Amino acid sequence: MYEEYDLICILGPTASGKTRYAVQLAREIGAEILSADSRQVYRGMDIGTGKDLSEYGEVPYHLIDIVDAGTKYNIFEYQRDFEKAYKSIIERGKRAVLCGGSGLYIEAATCGYSLPEVPPNPALRKELEQQSDEQLIERLASLKSLHNSTDYDTRKRLIRALEIAIYESEHPVVRSAFLPKKTKYIGISVDRDERNARIDRRLDARLKEGMVEEVERLLDSGIPAADLIYYGLEYKFVTLYLTGVLSYSQMRDNLRTAIHQFAKRQMTWFRGMERRGIEIEWIKN
Repeated sequence: MYEEYDLICILGPTASGKTRYAVQLAREIGAEILSADSRQVYRGMDIGTGKDLSEYGEVPYHLIDIVDAGTKYNIFEYQRDFEKAYKSIIERGKRAVLCGGSGLYIEAATCGYSLPEVPPNPALRKELEQQSDEQLIERLASLKSLHNSTDYDTRKRLIRALEIAIYESEHPVVRSAFLPKKTKYIGISVDRDERNARIDRRLDARLKEGMVEEVERLLDSGIPAADLIYYGLEYKFVTLYLTGVLSYSQMRDNLRTAIHQFAKRQMTWFRGMERRGIEIEWIKN
């Protein structure tokens, strides 16, 4: 099955059941799983990112728990680490399954994008944080052509895109050069109302499992609140609750809405991949 492909990619929005599907497929074909989740790379961020490591069972997985919480892991580093893990799997005679919902990570892994190695600049980020989205977009447009909105669909990505553009305007930049993979893309689709219902149930379950306590431990370990807020969603809103900005009910309601919106943005990204010529076979779950 799928012998003509270098890689099988299981993608889908949050709460679609893609991890379960990927694990089942990996068992069937003797594959190992590579994660394409931008937050599951962080150690200690378990409940909030939904690692659900027990689902993998005996199936080997990669690119989860590879950097410390509090660091700023970027897409260049992910592409480099993906390529290393992918080659290791192939050299051992195994098949590889990529699974995740981070569209940018999926495309970086499978499409051979040439990405710049640009170090983070905390001082510049602090300066950029003071500017409005409109000001940031205008400044970014003065430095590069904006072919689509993927550089600025979130404020975090907008600031990073501008950080890269400013750096490239001032320094010679080393770029990655990995070949694209012949990839079979399988999308796990779920009705919007059902998806939102699953998100709500899962959020309540994670709160009961100790998600607030997990964020509290991260804060107690010395990670600044601003760094956790940077990671967004669960870590942003729970941190705002723990620092007294939001009440518990406000935190839960705002977080639930934010995750609904996040799932919608994920689907928008996947539809954009299709418009760019990537064929995705959608499976109803």
